[in-house]
Amino acid sequence: MTEHIEKPRNGPVSEVIETVRTVGIGLLAAVAIQTSLFQPFTIPSSSMEPGLVIGDYVVVSKFAYGWSRASLPFNPPLPEGRLFGKQAERGDVVVFRRPSEPDQTWVKRVIGLPGDRVQVMGGVVFINGKAVPRTPLNITQDHDQPERTVLQVRETLPNGRQLVTYDGGSGRDGDDTEVFVVPEDQYFMMGDNRDNSLDSRWPADVGVGLLPATNIVGKAEIIVASWKPGAGLFKPWTWFNLRGGRFFKSVD
Repeated sequence: MTEHIEKPRNGPVSEVIETVRTVGIGLLAAVAIQTSLFQPFTIPSSSMEPGLVIGDYVVVSKFAYGWSRASLPFNPPLPEGRLFGKQAERGDVVVFRRPSEPDQTWVKRVIGLPGDRVQVMGGVVFINGKAVPRTPLNITQDHDQPERTVLQVRETLPNGRQLVTYDGGSGRDGDDTEVFVVPEDQYFMMGDNRDNSLDSRWPADVGVGLLPATNIVGKAEIIVASWKPGAGLFKPWTWFNLRGGRFFKSVD
């Protein structure tokens, strides 16, 4: 005769402990992934239109350029530099800690690399003395400010990367600048919404200034979803107020 030994059933306390343990492991895994690999960010401003708009939920790759203190939560006071550092490429869209206020995370596009000379004249970007080619596309309305009319322009950077920018017209702030010489381990950043972006054309206490590589959090890779204006975490009735057509789009 075969005996069947029944395992003792877990009591309520054991079930609670097991649940807490499972949740704890899940949270630790999530923190580890967010700290070392990927982190989500919500786009708060219109400076990167038309590619990124207010409410876009983007995933940032932290290992694209290696890790620095800016990649870690709360920007701990660690030495400058990047572990397994890799230089950003011209045209990359990156999330970074603003040099003058490191608790703020901003997003802009890399225009100037270390050693470059960058200048804007008449709204045209010049890199090392050569104008970035511009192709006018069409007149449209600003995505987040429909009352504002802008010209969409396709620009082709020296490495062949293409991007679409907004041009609000001539004679705007930032249309004419001095020549900026980009030092080693720094970058010249610009927003694609050229007349509505505080970036490296302005000093650090106004915009970005020249961006130290150590301030980069990571590379913006993909738009996972996008919420319409007014949506928020603490407004449950807005959670499904989503924009169609902006799911899982790569960040160009």
